[in-house]
Amino acid sequence: MATHPHLPPQSCTHFHTALPFEAARHIPGLRADHPAEAPYTRLHGHSFLATLRCALPTGYAPYPGGELETLQAQWRAELDRLDYRLINDHIAAPTDLAIARWLRAQCQVAGMAQVALHSTPQRGIELGADGAAQAWRRYAFQSAHQLPMVPVGHKCGNMHGHGFEVILHTQLADGADPLDSGYGALDAAWAPLHAALNYACLNDLAGLENPTSEIMSSWIWNRLLPTLPTLTKVTVFETASCGAVFDGSHYRIWKDLTLDSALRFKSAPPGHPRQRLHGHTYTLRLHLSAPLDQMMGWTVDFGDVKTLFNPVFKALDHQPLHQISDLADCDSATVAAWILNKARTDLPQINRVDLMETAGLGVSVRA
Repeated sequence: MATHPHLPPQSCTHFHTALPFEAARHIPGLRADHPAEAPYTRLHGHSFLATLRCALPTGYAPYPGGELETLQAQWRAELDRLDYRLINDHIAAPTDLAIARWLRAQCQVAGMAQVALHSTPQRGIELGADGAAQAWRRYAFQSAHQLPMVPVGHKCGNMHGHGFEVILHTQLADGADPLDSGYGALDAAWAPLHAALNYACLNDLAGLENPTSEIMSSWIWNRLLPTLPTLTKVTVFETASCGAVFDGSHYRIWKDLTLDSALRFKSAPPGHPRQRLHGHTYTLRLHLSAPLDQMMGWTVDFGDVKTLFNPVFKALDHQPLHQISDLADCDSATVAAWILNKARTDLPQINRVDLMETAGLGVSVRA
């Protein structure tokens, strides 16, 4: 629930920090045919990225709005134990799953909702508040498509193409092989779909005659589930800034925008740097959920999202946030809650707003 007086009491707010660390490891005990791949038995290194997501308690930070900087400092201190070190000194067989579990066990932040580890930009492990683990893998394919149901003149009615990306999530069983982080099963399940989708016209594939992002996500889901029953969600990136998610029952789309805004914190203590006029290039992600329009094949048109959100966007972009009369303060959680409230007037499908003030540092506010 809300963590300081500037947030509406009914909102659900999570604070995110993602930080890199550099570390070496080797994973002993892998079989030559193990899906984690034999080369990982050799000493090697990674630029890891570790993410912490928390629903922080009231009073966590020294002042309302100071949650992110406090959380980031605490997470940095935890990760310093691994940074520029040999992970095997702490974990005997440091698979991605084992490292994520170790980080979760070490973390003492109240309200922890998720710990995630990326060993590369294409794969990672997520641990929920209950310790349940999911593995994910990112794949890319190059395809052409057109949307036949859009109105005349809509640009997506033209044959065009995208460098699509897909992220697959799979649940890892509690008793799973501790040396297997689940990537091999994802790779094996994806391989035949990649062969069908890559360098293809999507409209030519049965079931993709109207290949919107939403239909693609459920099309992939339905073809993977028989061989990957632990699948939990499919994410399709149509571009780097928009896409769709399907979890077997519900569709969600998102649209990313950037905001260049000036601000100063009203609640920061005297002399604090946040009281000074400063600015961010924010990354704003709007999440929308709605039933699938069976004729159009989408939940909401991405173009409509941008158009309907434009009045809120113009109030924030290239503007001094601290001069907005009904914005209580300029910390990211307060701004995100304000955006969610304003946007729902014209876009009632919006149920979540993510606002990142720098890469990996920001908040999610859900209605």
